[in-house]
Amino acid sequence: MTHEHALRPFVTTASVIGAVIVGGFMAAQSRVNGELAHELGDGILAALISFGSGAVACALALIVWRPGRRGLGRIRDALRDKRMSPWFLVGGAAGALMVTSQGLTAAVVGVALFSVALVGGQTVGSLIVDRRGIGTMPPKALTAPRLAGALLAVVAVVWGVSGRLAGDAPWWLLALPFVAGIATSWQQAANGQLRGAAGSVLSATFVSFVAGTIVLAVAAAVDVAIVGPPAAFPTDAWLYSGGLLGIVFIAGAAAIVPLVGVLLYTLAAIAGQLTVAVLLDVLLPVGDAHVDVATIGGAALAVVAVGIASFRRPGHRRA
Repeated sequence: MTHEHALRPFVTTASVIGAVIVGGFMAAQSRVNGELAHELGDGILAALISFGSGAVACALALIVWRPGRRGLGRIRDALRDKRMSPWFLVGGAAGALMVTSQGLTAAVVGVALFSVALVGGQTVGSLIVDRRGIGTMPPKALTAPRLAGALLAVVAVVWGVSGRLAGDAPWWLLALPFVAGIATSWQQAANGQLRGAAGSVLSATFVSFVAGTIVLAVAAAVDVAIVGPPAAFPTDAWLYSGGLLGIVFIAGAAAIVPLVGVLLYTLAAIAGQLTVAVLLDVLLPVGDAHVDVATIGGAALAVVAVGIASFRRPGHRRA
């Protein structure tokens, strides 16, 4: 047994814990961006502010962090030498699609149905990306535990939001968040490839934020031209922290996905997201938000799904 193989269980466990924590930050970001969108009356503009502030924060960090600047040069060299696909540069656009779909459909179909469609897309997308492989990330076998964990994660989300599923929602609108979920899975893998080429998580995160900001700037320009600008911008500073929280989410994915693959990362992040969402609804409730047995049970079941998906038979080397 090689030293690297002996450390594999520790690396996997640490990566899963890290992904759970990152998912918690995603839940906090959703709360912040949701409140900002409510105050502005414009979800797309709120998403642009979140992405744009994240891009600015990364740019400021690059000024003082030389390894990050060198990482951008390595990405340029990898593109020039054709060692990396240029498509990996636009991974952030998938994140922009996700937040845009939230602004366009969540208010119509409800946050609960939106979440089910998004997680369904993320699960399907992560299975596809892991099975096919991407860039330097080799394909991973679709073992029974991984498939069972993926199915259980979707069941966990459906159960968790079952008390808030509206029966009169236009179901065809769910196609957009489902596609966005698939695209987000590819984004996580693409950001992992950027991180590998750059040798710096900061470089990969900055590129992702810039791509998403460009897409959202175009969408927001069209949006404002049609509906007009907001009457006023909120003055509470915490409403503008979504970009900083997003840095943790994007950087975490770029660092962890190459270690455990997209599926296991996605399932662990979902578990963290549901758990922190429950805590936020209990400790800092908003509007008519409530926590019932199904909500808590769904979060717990998501944690079980991660454990099942990460199970390996002793001595089994993962493909």
